[in-house]
Parts: sequence; C-alpha cells; structure tokens
Amino acid sequence: MEQQSTVFVVVDPNDEKHVALQRALTTSRDRNPQPRLAIFVAVDGEAVDTRAVNDHLFRDESWFREQIREPISEAGLSCEINVCWSSDWQAAIVQESKRCNAEMIYLPVHAKNSRRFTFAESKWQVLKTARSPVVLIRPGAKEERKVVLATVNYQAKTQEQRQLNRQISERATYIAGHYGAELHLVNAFLDSMLYPDRGALAKLADKTGVPTHRIHVKRGYTSDVVEEVAREIDADLVVMGTMNQYGGTGSFLRGNTAERVIGQLDVDVMVCNQFTNTEMNDD
Repeated sequence: MEQQSTVFVVVDPNDEKHVALQRALTTSRDRNPQPRLAIFVAVDGEAVDTRAVNDHLFRDESWFREQIREPISEAGLSCEINVCWSSDWQAAIVQESKRCNAEMIYLPVHAKNSRRFTFAESKWQVLKTARSPVVLIRPGAKEERKVVLATVNYQAKTQEQRQLNRQISERATYIAGHYGAELHLVNAFLDSMLYPDRGALAKLADKTGVPTHRIHVKRGYTSDVVEEVAREIDADLVVMGTMNQYGGTGSFLRGNTAERVIGQLDVDVMVCNQFTNTEMNDD
C-alpha cells in the first residue's frame, strides 16, 4: 500500500477565508490514501499590518477549533498544527516543510487587483528555496483536479533545463494519476526553426504517455501561450518550473518568464524548482 504523504498548508490568521486550507480539504478527499495535513499558522509580515491595532492578529482557541480542526475532522483527515511567530516568514515555511518531509506546499495568494499580478518578495523566496513543489492557491480558482497542464521546454539545451523538464513532467504525471485527471503538455517557441518535428513529438508522447493531440506546441511568448492553452483546455492546475539562480548580490533572481506566467493565470499553479546550488539539491 502506498505510504501516506504530507501536504503542508500555510494559513495566515489575518485572512478571513483560508483558500489554501479549503483547497487541501477538497483535493485530499479525492486521493487514496488520503494525505496528512501539516497546518502552518503564521503571519506574512510583508503583506499584513502587524500592529496591535489589527484585530485579526488576535485568535483564540475557538478560532483554531472552528477554522481549522473542525473542517479537517469533518473531511475525515488527520492533521498537525504548528504556530510560528518568526519574523522570517518565508524561511520558516521552507524549514518546517522540510522537517515534515512535505510532498507539496499549499501557499495562499490574494486575488489580483489589476491585470498585472504582483508577487511579494517573501512568496518569491518561498518558491525559490523550497525543496517541495509549491502550489499557489488562487481565490476563486477551480477546486478539482480534472485537467492538468504541464509547461515544458522542448528546446532545453543544458543539463539543468532538461532535469527541470523531467521534474515538471514527473510531477504533473503524478498529480494527474492521483486524481484520474487528463494531462496535457505545452511548449512555446519564438524561432520557427526550433519547432520540434513529428518524430520528436512522437518520441515525447511515447516517453510521457501523453497522446500527441494533448501536446500543444505554439509560437509566442511562454506566458501568452500557456494562458491561451490553459483556457482552451479548461485547465484546473498548471505545473511549471523555475531555476534556482542567484543574482550578483547573492539574492535570488525572480525569473521574469515564471513571474509573467504566474501573473497571467487565474488557476492554481504548481511551481517546481530546479536547484543549481549543489548544497541545496533534493535527495
């Protein structure tokens, strides 16, 4: 029998609605065996007013019971609750999810207030340093996992890029398999000379098990192509990747393509990170 996995769910006590927790409850009911939930209660100080005048930062025992324990119990799931008061919100998430050996991290993001989605630096740090895939949970996005779209780069030239392709494909296949979802692959290109031939597509279809009619190769910028295909197939989840790269000052590069893809989508997005620093490699 498959070993029970752990889904790490971030809950901000400042929020009125806990979209990551709700999504975890919905998606976990459809899995066998059902995962265990590791609930991480902490305030994102970069996005929340942490002064004492914010009444939402005061939560009593009844709040934990009504908002967390009772919904999880009603869903027939088990959980562990950890409360964190570290000011280093992003590092605490990464460290605790690693301790829990989390299969994935559910991270809530707020609704877009304009066409251009802005992503706080603290959340970007989670994406770039977490060893587990991070699922960005969007308010109003579909809760089921019936259609999964994986973004891959057929034109990958480096070993790191090819490894990231494998991670994305394997994770998307894993998710689709657990939910009986339809899996699609998408690739964008700008140079017509880089369009893969039929032999390459047939080889990819054979390797991934995804039929060629579900492999979408289109010309255009990655963010535009992924958004277009996601809408065409009515995707519930997009699986993408980002390279763990450092800037000149030692900070992480945000990744313009990844940020644009995330910003243009209204569905949940799973981000897989390919570490280039050997000290941070996965097992």
